[in-house]
Amino acid sequence: MKHKDGKPHQSDKSSWKVPVALTVVVLCGLSFYLGGIFCSERERYVAEAVNKAVNTPTGTATVPGQIKAVSFPECSAEYQDYTPCTDPKRWHKYGRHRLAFLERHCPPSFERQECLVPPPDGYKSPIRWPKSKNECWYRNVPYDWINKQKSNQHWLKKEGEKFLFPGGGTMFPNGVGAYVDLMQDLIPQMKDGTIRTAIDTGCGVASWGGDLLDRGILTVSLAPRDNHQAQVQFALERGIPAILGIISTQRLPFPSNSFDMAHCSRCLIPWTEFGGVYLLEVHRILRPGGFWVLSGPPVNYQRRWRGWNTTIEEQKSDYDKLQELLTSMCFKLFNKKDDIAVWQKLSDNSCYKKLDNPENYPSKCDDGTEPDSAWYTPLRPCVVVPNPAAKKVKLEALPKWPERLHAAPERVSDVRGGNAGSFKHDDGKWKARAKHYKKLLPALGTDKIRNVMDMNTLYGGFAAAVVDDPLWVMNVVSSYAPNTLSVVYDRGLIGTIHDWCEAFSTYPRTYDLLHLDGLFSAESHR
Repeated sequence: MKHKDGKPHQSDKSSWKVPVALTVVVLCGLSFYLGGIFCSERERYVAEAVNKAVNTPTGTATVPGQIKAVSFPECSAEYQDYTPCTDPKRWHKYGRHRLAFLERHCPPSFERQECLVPPPDGYKSPIRWPKSKNECWYRNVPYDWINKQKSNQHWLKKEGEKFLFPGGGTMFPNGVGAYVDLMQDLIPQMKDGTIRTAIDTGCGVASWGGDLLDRGILTVSLAPRDNHQAQVQFALERGIPAILGIISTQRLPFPSNSFDMAHCSRCLIPWTEFGGVYLLEVHRILRPGGFWVLSGPPVNYQRRWRGWNTTIEEQKSDYDKLQELLTSMCFKLFNKKDDIAVWQKLSDNSCYKKLDNPENYPSKCDDGTEPDSAWYTPLRPCVVVPNPAAKKVKLEALPKWPERLHAAPERVSDVRGGNAGSFKHDDGKWKARAKHYKKLLPALGTDKIRNVMDMNTLYGGFAAAVVDDPLWVMNVVSSYAPNTLSVVYDRGLIGTIHDWCEAFSTYPRTYDLLHLDGLFSAESHR
């Protein structure tokens, strides 16, 4: 500033102190006032929500913080297997095109049940791992339909009070062990730690995923709730990772370039129909260099076509269409023998240049949809092209298991505020916390706890800290939080995206431990 005569003006330093001080006082007072309103409103909201949830027959008890204890009533017996978002009683409300009614459809708030899901009559504590992989109590999963329909294929059989799991399947009548042995001969990367994460679509009772656990490969077994009744519940009762889901009209709840291997054993998914959109979703979630394994129609049609109630010409046509579609989206036939065919997703991005031609199908997806967006995101008939700058996402570029567990993934830098330093800090923090947890909960690390859900993971640090214990962890990343699930998969762990404002799509009585860090969940007890 200058005087009228143009000479510099020396401002009085003390002149601005009073206004600044007054501003600070006013802002502090306003902050205190608004904080008081927020806290009082939050306490009122929590109290009203708790009181509304149930009328307590025995009264309430006051605990520190003015949070009242409540008692939830028990649901009626018909709700013993209630899964709110995959409820067969609501299927008639949704279309049958592409089996969309089997997808996730959560009830509105006024239809949600606020009661404790009861166990079936005669329920017993689950058999402990690893014995549980081969047997479970019949009364815990009392389904006779699947037993009668699949007993000839050796999925399971009932003996006395138990279901036994011989390890059979439609495409592996000699047992899952022999089937996977052949698969390992076709894919040597299954033996040396290169392949760590897998997904099994149409998993049955998850015998394939169970066998891979012994070989150091962690599998997400995926199946819908359909006329097979409780495939996923059988899997979880056995202690094998599984999740309800179906490839239909929405993306699967996983980020792109996640799994090292995908598998379908006569899962009856029409891969070449609807423009190959289901196979395009497999392409999205499979990392570059990853493998897609198919057994069943139309593989080995030369020998099997008679048993498929079709003609050899029809099956040859189906196989040719499948091979053409896979080639168009940058897969190559890697190996093939007997009933198993293996394709590999190419790591060289030069293949995708042909998608720039508008006359080619499928086309390259535009940038309008985030590749990792996977919560109620519609499937699109286009190819999600891997980011050419992400060199270390490729399967051959990742450290082999178990080294990859504690190596900072390249994609950690895609997370806001994420870097190798924050990853290492998180890794060290959870090692210390896990030790403390085991002092508070001595059962953790023993055969008493097998199925674990980390309800609000960041990088999968808790799962990594307990990786040597006889348990597995489903890492859950909130749909409204930073999407860190790609980091979880890059380090060789598994997980899913979820919105905790909705109910979780899993059967009741299937998890032994829920771990929660920094997230409030109001979901009803399972």
